[in-house]
Amino acid sequence: MNGGGLTKVPDSLISPSIKFPKITVEREEISGFRGHFNRIVSHKVDWETMNKGCKNWIKNPLNMAFLLWVSCVAISGAILFLVMTGILNNVLTKKSERDAWFEVSNQIINALFTLMSLYQHPKRFHHLVLLCRWKLKDVSMLRKMYCKNGTYKPQERAHMLVVIVLLHVNCFAQYALCGLNLGYRKVERPNIGVAICLVIAIAAQAIAGVYCIVSPLGKKYTFEFDEEAQDQKHTNGVAQLKSSCLISLEKEYSSEHEPEWKGGLLDLCDDGVSMTPLYLLCGFCVFGWNMERLGFGNMYVHIATFFLFCTAPLLIFGLAATHFDNEIIKEALGLTGVALCVFGLLYGGFWRIQMRKKFNLPANHLCCGNPAVTDCAQWLFCCWCSLAQEFRTANYYDMVESKFCKAAAVLPLQHDDKVIQLSISSSSILLGKEGCSQSSKVDNTVIINNFMKPPVTSTIQREDSNIL
Repeated sequence: MNGGGLTKVPDSLISPSIKFPKITVEREEISGFRGHFNRIVSHKVDWETMNKGCKNWIKNPLNMAFLLWVSCVAISGAILFLVMTGILNNVLTKKSERDAWFEVSNQIINALFTLMSLYQHPKRFHHLVLLCRWKLKDVSMLRKMYCKNGTYKPQERAHMLVVIVLLHVNCFAQYALCGLNLGYRKVERPNIGVAICLVIAIAAQAIAGVYCIVSPLGKKYTFEFDEEAQDQKHTNGVAQLKSSCLISLEKEYSSEHEPEWKGGLLDLCDDGVSMTPLYLLCGFCVFGWNMERLGFGNMYVHIATFFLFCTAPLLIFGLAATHFDNEIIKEALGLTGVALCVFGLLYGGFWRIQMRKKFNLPANHLCCGNPAVTDCAQWLFCCWCSLAQEFRTANYYDMVESKFCKAAAVLPLQHDDKVIQLSISSSSILLGKEGCSQSSKVDNTVIINNFMKPPVTSTIQREDSNIL
C-alpha cells in the first residue's frame, strides 16, 4: 500500500499457480486470433478459382507477350541495380566488365520501353483523331476506353484530352530518352537530359493513370436528363433504322452458321496474278484493310502497328549494338532484333485467332492439338499464304451484322414451259441522315431447251379504231 493506493506486483514475485492461468489465456487469445485470420483467408481467397483464372489469363497471346516483356525488364533492371550498387564487384572484378554489363542492361531496358511506346502510339494517335472528330460512334468508342462503365461523364471531352495528351507526352519523352541512349556513348551521354526525359516519361504515364481515376472519368454519375440519354436515343433510332433495312435482306441473304476457309493455305495463286504481288509487296496494307472490313479496328492503326512489330526491333537493337566493341555482344543484340522482328508476325496470328472465333471458322489442330498455336504457326512460317486465305475468305462471304452470310438461293420460276432464273448480286445497305437505301442488281435470264437466250422485250400494240 502506498498512500491508500495499490502497487503493481512484479511478474517475478507472482506465484506459478497464478502465472500459469494467465499465460494460458494469452495463448488462447493468440490462437483464437490465428484461427480467425485463417478462417477469413480460407473464406475470402478461392485458390482454385484464382488458379483457373491465372491459367485462362496466360492463355491469351497478348498476356503471354506482356508477361515476357515484364520478365525481360525485371531481369535487366535487376542486373542494372546490382551493378550500380556494387553487389557484383566480387564477380565482375574489372571496371570494364561492370561498365559493359551496365550498358547492356541499360540498352535492353531502353529498347523494351521504346518498343512498347511505338506499339501503342498508333492507337493513341487514332484516339486523338476520334477526339477531334467527336462523332457518335467515336464518342462511344472513347467512352469504353477512358470512362468508367463506358457511360457519359461531365465535360468528358476535355478530361479525355488531358489523358490522351499525357499519354502522347509519355511516348515522346521515351523517344527522346531513346535518342540520348542510342546517340551518345556512356561517357558522353548527358546525365541531366537522361534524368529529365526519364522523369517526364514516368510522370506522364503515372499522372494519366491517376487522372483517369480521380477525375470525373473514373466516377459514377446519375443524371435525369443528360447527353447520354440523347445519344442513346439517337443510337436506338439508328439501330431500329438499320434493323428495318436488314429485314428486307432476309430473303436475299442467309446466315452462314458453319463457314469454311476459302481455299487451302497454300493456294496462293488462286486469287489471280494481280493479287499475288499485292500480298508480297504490300502485305501490311492488305492486312489492315482486311481487318477493318471484318470489324477489327481502324485500317491505318493495323498497318502502322504491324509494320512497327516487324521492323522496329531490328532498328533499335541494331543501333544499340553499335555502342559495343565486343563482337559477341554485337551479334547477340543483332540476333535479338532479328528474332523480335520475326516474332512480330505473331501479330497477324493473333488476329487470325480473333477472326476464327468471331466468324466460327473451322479450327486446325495440327500444332500441339491447339488451334491458337496452329494459327500463330501458320503466320510465323507462311505469312503470305495465311494473309491470302483470310483475304479470300472475307471476299467470298458477305458481311451482314458482323456475320458471314451468303446470297440466298432463289428457286427457278416455272411459266409456260420456260424457266426464269433469277440471280441476285450482293446488296449493300447505306445508312445516313436521310435513312437507308438498298441497292441490288437483279438479272433476268430465260432458259429454253438448255440454251440461254436474252429475254424478249415486251411490246404493246395499239389497234386503230374509227371514231364516230
